Amino acid sequence: MEEHFQHLYQALSHVDGYIYPNEIDLHWGLMIVLYPYITGLVAGAFILASLERVFNVKVLKPTYGLALLTALAFLLVATLPLVSHLQHPLRSYEIFMTPNPTSAMAIFGFVYLWYLMVVLLLEIWFDYRLDFVIWSKKSTGFKKYFYKIITLGINDTDEKSAKLDDKLGYFITVLGIPSAFLLHGYVGFIFGSIKANPWWSSVLMPVIFLFSAMVSGIALVMVIYMVVSWVRKVKIEMPVLDTIARYLLYILIIDFTLESLDQVHRIYEAEESFDIIKVLVGGKLNITLIYMQVLLGTIIPLFTIGFFQVYKPSEKIRKTCYFLVGIMVLIGIFFMRWNVVIGGQLFSKSLSGFTSFNAVYSGLEGYFMAAVWLILPLLILAFLLWLMPPWKKVSFQG
Repeated sequence: MEEHFQHLYQALSHVDGYIYPNEIDLHWGLMIVLYPYITGLVAGAFILASLERVFNVKVLKPTYGLALLTALAFLLVATLPLVSHLQHPLRSYEIFMTPNPTSAMAIFGFVYLWYLMVVLLLEIWFDYRLDFVIWSKKSTGFKKYFYKIITLGINDTDEKSAKLDDKLGYFITVLGIPSAFLLHGYVGFIFGSIKANPWWSSVLMPVIFLFSAMVSGIALVMVIYMVVSWVRKVKIEMPVLDTIARYLLYILIIDFTLESLDQVHRIYEAEESFDIIKVLVGGKLNITLIYMQVLLGTIIPLFTIGFFQVYKPSEKIRKTCYFLVGIMVLIGIFFMRWNVVIGGQLFSKSLSGFTSFNAVYSGLEGYFMAAVWLILPLLILAFLLWLMPPWKKVSFQG
């Protein structure tokens, strides 16, 4: 009989102090960490693209199309970690058939659909329509048929139609900026609205999630731009890298300030949950929060890019440092999501004990599946770059 309860004995070995029975196992695991991480990459990449299109930062033009395609590739995968977690993909359509406007989680389906169909796909279509028409006449095989179909029969290549495409694309980009804020700010709203959890319940949570998303998306595009340039064997434009790094520095400062303000506010309030959170930060989250998120993902990048604003070493050194900084920022933001999602479940509602996160490698919640959902958007991006290379876009001459 005792063997039937062996798993409970094993779970209890990871418990410290007093916790409630339903808190032994964490309900949200690695897939729920990936979900806000990937949506944040989407929102951040789109914001970087809007800097060139809306805010007229022309030096970033080489990254505009790349940022849009990156956002699309990651958005196509954004919901798949949730599918892995819920394990009922065939029922996902029900949130559209029976909408529940009082459920923040159910509303995400409509936010996601709006951003995918109305914002990203439409903007990319208007941006590439003229190119699709021209490419359909020059290409062969699969590409030729794809370009012909995707033009939707609109084959005009005159100046008037090109200007109309540009105006409509600009309007959608402007519309997409608040949509990007909504897409990821909503994720922070989900956690910030859970009043019963003092680690999550904060009015700053949506804003922190939003700025950390911008940080991760900008860092991702910077790294991808360098990798794509290396693969294509073309020279990396240093003004582009320096400008991306400068914007990354600005957003990183704001993000770090907001997170610090949130922590200072918690320390000053010193509510009844403060003691357990203090032990949590100094114990179970010590490595992932202090070293991975703050030191590796924030402090080192801040000082590195900040130093480059004062003293610029050789291009080779800056390229190497920018690449490493981009990787460190991506790692740091991932652990920020980890510390929020996993960390908020490690301490008991009793405020008198802790449980542990039991990592697994296989299964729908394991590390291997997480690696799949991180690699898949990169493969999709590679396909999109082959199908719609932004460096081959036609510049219309009126």
